[in-house]
Amino acid sequence: MVIALVAWPVGLLIWANGKIQHVDALSGAANTPGTTYLLAGSDSRADGTIEDNETPGARTDTIMLLQVPQSGPAALISLPRDTYVDIPGHGPAKLNAAYSLGQAPLLVETVEQLTGIHVDHFVEVGLGGVKNVVDAAGGVELCLDPAVNHVDFPLFDVDSGLAWDAPGCKVVDGNMALAFSRMRKADREGDIGRAKRQQQLISALTSTIATPSLALHPGKQVSLIRTGLGAVQVSNETDIVDLGRLALAFRKATGPEGIRGTPPISNPDYRPGDIGSTVQLDPDTSPAFFAAILAGTLPAGPVGGLPTP
Repeated sequence: MVIALVAWPVGLLIWANGKIQHVDALSGAANTPGTTYLLAGSDSRADGTIEDNETPGARTDTIMLLQVPQSGPAALISLPRDTYVDIPGHGPAKLNAAYSLGQAPLLVETVEQLTGIHVDHFVEVGLGGVKNVVDAAGGVELCLDPAVNHVDFPLFDVDSGLAWDAPGCKVVDGNMALAFSRMRKADREGDIGRAKRQQQLISALTSTIATPSLALHPGKQVSLIRTGLGAVQVSNETDIVDLGRLALAFRKATGPEGIRGTPPISNPDYRPGDIGSTVQLDPDTSPAFFAAILAGTLPAGPVGGLPTP
């Protein structure tokens, strides 16, 4: 029995490590202190999760920086997809254009240039991955509060398909969780509101998966690992141990001792040249913000968001 108890997690770890899909992503830039994960949510329709024949290719509607400093609180920072940036080799554009122009390597390089923080690990999740992992976990509890989410009830968002009849919490399946994380047009905060819901979903999912009772269900462990790893691509330098550390960092960043939110924003409708509406980070406070995230000197709690009128 002792041998079995020791051999099972070791064997599971080795098996899981062989299931990881790798992609060339990192820039080779100089390291910065701590450990930094860049998470990207691809909106590719190729897996059939969303029926849409009119949106070819892939973009990154979800871009998050998870920073674990050498000391201080872990931070989960959502970078709005429409953030106005200078993309290396391409000039001014929206942040998610970096992925369309040069896939993961250019997105990583652009984020490093924007934040001054070196990316150690890159993780990309597809639309189907969100749905499948939530279903494999048996659903998650999510909440919508008009005071927090800036939405009107009853809520129905045509683009995402999210339907929510009244304020409150409910346990949802993968389809509803995916709609919850994609919805933005019915939210008066737009992409900023969507980022908050995506962070809520991550927190709910990691809490659900990390329950001690999961250790008593080997079959469910295998199902979750197979489903989760089948939904992601990671940088070549990232292995199963790094993903385990990523999960722990998620829990820290989304817990009461963590930092979560967005960088300081000065203008959510900045219109330079012919790029269209973009999100302008505050040029005066953003550099110091990212430096403090890197150093672990910011206090725990929510940060950033839209400017106060």
